[in-house]
Amino acid sequence: MSEVESAIGTSGAFFEFDPTTLGAWATARKMPAFVPKQILEWVYSKGVIAPALMTNLSKLNRERLEQEMIFEQGNVQAHMSATDGTQKLLLAWPDASKPAAKLLPIVGNANADRATECVMIPSSDRKTACVSSQVGCPVGCKFCASGIGGLEGNLTRGRIVEQAWRLGRLKGVERISHVVFMGMGEPLANFSAVTDAIRTLNAPWGMGISARRITVSTVGLPAAIRKLVGFEIPVTLALSLHAPNDQMRRAIIPWAQYSTIEELLDACDEYFRATGREITLEYIVLGGFNDRPEHADELSVLARKLRANVNLIRWNEVADLPFRRPLTEDVLQFQEVLRSRGVNAHIRASRGRDIAAACGQLRHEVKAASTATTERL
Repeated sequence: MSEVESAIGTSGAFFEFDPTTLGAWATARKMPAFVPKQILEWVYSKGVIAPALMTNLSKLNRERLEQEMIFEQGNVQAHMSATDGTQKLLLAWPDASKPAAKLLPIVGNANADRATECVMIPSSDRKTACVSSQVGCPVGCKFCASGIGGLEGNLTRGRIVEQAWRLGRLKGVERISHVVFMGMGEPLANFSAVTDAIRTLNAPWGMGISARRITVSTVGLPAAIRKLVGFEIPVTLALSLHAPNDQMRRAIIPWAQYSTIEELLDACDEYFRATGREITLEYIVLGGFNDRPEHADELSVLARKLRANVNLIRWNEVADLPFRRPLTEDVLQFQEVLRSRGVNAHIRASRGRDIAAACGQLRHEVKAASTATTERL
């Protein structure tokens, strides 16, 4: 059994494949050598996943695809559209340890524990897919809904790519132009699947998205960042800093105990020197915790230590978490302090607040609703 088949069972899951493995899959089924290229073009270039519509394939091969290829592994549990055009999908995934399960429909909120979120964020010149890399999250940041309940598993290459592809097929989207790994999970803790997914997202035979338009956001372990230095596709790196000093960072990010900010910045600087990609420092602004001018002053010292810009992100409220959304005037003042110190700082627009757009928020709310319903029965 091939590596791909051992991972996904005897039937194929399309988005797990690259041209080489898809070629091997097709050859094993005595399909002509040109068929894999045709299938890739139908799916990635034309957005077609119904074998019956792949008209340049023989009837026999269309039937074989219908019987043995799975084009969508995830089942939509929720599809929400915000007033600002943001769209969010909650996708439930079959249990990879039970091969037969992937052939069965996944229905009902009881499957929210195997679900992940992905979001399409539109703007005037781009359509950005925010994708998850894990089911849950191992980091457990105190302000984030993704880590409530801990880590439940890694997503495969195909399940990551499928999120971006499906977001691109939503009404009014047409084509995904940017991808950010800022959904559920810590991308660098699922390094192999994430980098394989990036290969598909970037490849001309895949989604054809420029490396400059793919961003990996990490809470940061220096060794993992340095490992990314050796990756052949120079994506943009974003460091989830969220605090101006080690003491405050360790209070909200459990993994911060494993490395200092100084060590993280050194690793980020190595990535910048190797790739030429400016680093983005992500900073969740938590009202009453890290939003004071003196915090901005500390942050400016850190930002000037490497070629970096700062993204200020106003915290979106999540039930059961002990933080509050910062005041607009406090965030503006924070930005002004940074800019007065020569730091390129932006306030990220809050998108999709009316559809629970914070990372892990929709999944958390669905699970909570399901639990409440069960308790009432």
